[in-house]
Amino acid sequence: MNDKILSTLAYNEIKQAIHQYLVSDAGIKELNELVPITDSEKIQRWLDETKDGADILRLEGGIPLPKLSDITSQMKRLAIDGVLSGTELAQVGRVLKTTESVTEFFDKLNEKQIELRLLYKFITNISSLPEISQRLTRSIEEDGRILDTASPKLAQIRHQIARTESTIRSRMENYTKGNESKYLSEGIVTIRDDRFVIPVKAEYKQHFGGIVHDQSSTGQTLFIEPGAVVEYNNQLRQHQLAEKQEQQLILAELSELLKPYQTEIENNAHILGHLDFINAKARYAKQQKATEPIISSQNVVKLRAARHPLIDPKKVVANDLELGDTYKAIIVTGPNTGGKTITLKTLGLVQLMGQSGLFIPANENSEIAIFDDIFADIGDEQSIEQNLSTFSSHMDNIVSILADADEKSLILLDEVGAGTDPQEGASLAMAILDDIGSIGSAVVATTHYPELKAFGYNRSDTINASMEFDTKTLKPTYHLLIGIPGRSNAFEIAARLGIKESIIAEARELTDQDNQDINNMIADLTAQKKAADDAAAQLKVELAEASQLHDELKVKYDKYEKQKDRLIEDAKDSANQIVRDTRNQANEIIKDLHQKQQLSNQAVKENELISAKGAINALQQNPQLKQNRILRREKKRHDFKKGDEVFVKSYGQMGTLMDKLSDHEWEVQLGILKMKIDEANLDKTKQPSSNTKPARATIKRSSSSGMSPTLDLRGHRYDEAIAEVDRYIDSALLAGYPSVTIIHGKGTGALRKGVTKYLEKNKRVKEFGFSPANAGGDGSTIVKF
Repeated sequence: MNDKILSTLAYNEIKQAIHQYLVSDAGIKELNELVPITDSEKIQRWLDETKDGADILRLEGGIPLPKLSDITSQMKRLAIDGVLSGTELAQVGRVLKTTESVTEFFDKLNEKQIELRLLYKFITNISSLPEISQRLTRSIEEDGRILDTASPKLAQIRHQIARTESTIRSRMENYTKGNESKYLSEGIVTIRDDRFVIPVKAEYKQHFGGIVHDQSSTGQTLFIEPGAVVEYNNQLRQHQLAEKQEQQLILAELSELLKPYQTEIENNAHILGHLDFINAKARYAKQQKATEPIISSQNVVKLRAARHPLIDPKKVVANDLELGDTYKAIIVTGPNTGGKTITLKTLGLVQLMGQSGLFIPANENSEIAIFDDIFADIGDEQSIEQNLSTFSSHMDNIVSILADADEKSLILLDEVGAGTDPQEGASLAMAILDDIGSIGSAVVATTHYPELKAFGYNRSDTINASMEFDTKTLKPTYHLLIGIPGRSNAFEIAARLGIKESIIAEARELTDQDNQDINNMIADLTAQKKAADDAAAQLKVELAEASQLHDELKVKYDKYEKQKDRLIEDAKDSANQIVRDTRNQANEIIKDLHQKQQLSNQAVKENELISAKGAINALQQNPQLKQNRILRREKKRHDFKKGDEVFVKSYGQMGTLMDKLSDHEWEVQLGILKMKIDEANLDKTKQPSSNTKPARATIKRSSSSGMSPTLDLRGHRYDEAIAEVDRYIDSALLAGYPSVTIIHGKGTGALRKGVTKYLEKNKRVKEFGFSPANAGGDGSTIVKF
């Protein structure tokens, strides 16, 4: 890609905008080296990396990277056995520490199953050196200072230094306070030549003895090291020399430790710089609301709502641009200040960005081509970087372009043929465009010449275009209209500005009829296109709404189908569980009947037992059956109404439905008793014929009922206990017991109170009271019916 196009289209300003998001020297270096390329596979790889960076930014806030310095020179010094300074070691240590944190970051991304195109594979090339990283962290501070923990000897020396300094300050403070302070210019302790001194008035220089290290500019103050601390200062100096020597040994040891890993460390720094560059591209894409372009396999350009990235987002106008499919040349006509030049630059700059692996400021599913080179001749008052150009400079540019362009080039020509006689300029412009057509390059050219409107109609692979102009507001809209040439709006503008109608009419008469016909045709085409665009936009909105409604309905329908099937299966499972429970109960009943038969010698027919068990088994729900006649029959058997004769399964008695007490409970007349029975405990019997005498219900206590005269409620919850008492009282009455005992325990007294409250309301209870003291006392209640 030629350097001139990068300057003409302000490509470096895009790079400068990305620069603000970089934190590493390696990333800055990579950005500085960035240029558009023509290798489609490499471009796609760069776009994949940018997409990974954008996804990480959206989901995790970006790849965590601190500010990193360039360590290339440090690695070169290690290669020649050099010793790194504390600052240089700190910079290397920051690279190693960042390497560990970034590796851990991507491991966590992988655990979260966040999909990335390339970066998981890319990060495997990084080399983790945890032991060396820990050693550097333990030895060197972030600012390059050597820590006490770098070696035991250094820690000991620094302890001695601190102790000696403390002793010296303590001695010196004796001079700065009390009677001795009157000999001082100031009551402070300071340092000269790395030795502790005090500021002594010149006339008292002999008072403290010692060594004079400095004097003030006036000579009135001498900085004296008192004789009493000279030896301590000597000791301090020795300790400081020992500290410096130990620090040099530590730096040499750490440098030697890094030397075998120069290649790995340099590679890590390069990878971190590349990740920083990816981060910056992603952040810039977010700021621009840019999207990933599709690399066209047919080498065509299809930009959806493309925007110039260097224009204020609040002011920029987006345009659709297509080139290379049905046409390879676009002729944009129309007046100045309509946005023609910016449209050219938008197309060229978006292509440069896409071929640099950057997201482009356009809507999703936009396509870019891969051009071997992009050429431009742009120079007018709207140019971002250039001033007006002469006709000769335009021609120089075009000569150079035509010499270098080929079928894989994109050429952008602004005001082609301008700067000379209009008729000659128009002819020259058409000849230039014909030559470009013979080369096979894609071209977008802007012009004022009306002759090029006909050129656009008469040339294959060429289409006219214009920038929309609102004649009502007398302002351009900056929208590109493909397929419609620009028209002159001079008469309309003049009329709206107040020029007399007679002048406008005379001007029209003086205008060539062909030009008037062309302008009328263009006006008609513009109106038709606007109407078609408005209708298409409305249809697009309606289609989007219909599609959204269709998708929502489909989702809800699928959800309904899945839920319906699940509910049916759940219901069948529940029904099967009920049937299993019922079958178990039936088996218990049959077993009990067998026992009664053996005890009382009553005849119970085996075929009746088998028939009863078979009827219960028939209730089993088959998950594969959509219709179950047995279940329908069972449902009909439980379709109760007042006056129905029913069989109460828990008591083995026939009864009559009196009133429905709730959704699932009925009041049933059992002989002389009225009882509250759940529907699940009732079976509907056939209505007797009118001439059949109803059987008289009798209630008789059975000696083999197996029912205990005592109910133990201990350990039951309150609601459960009261329900159990209600059922037990009914059973006791049917069994014929004159009295029963209810054991509720003492505890908190809540259960006892609940039982008492229930018994007070039960009309079948004659009286009740606590058991005698030797039989449980107030822990149980005796109930008489």
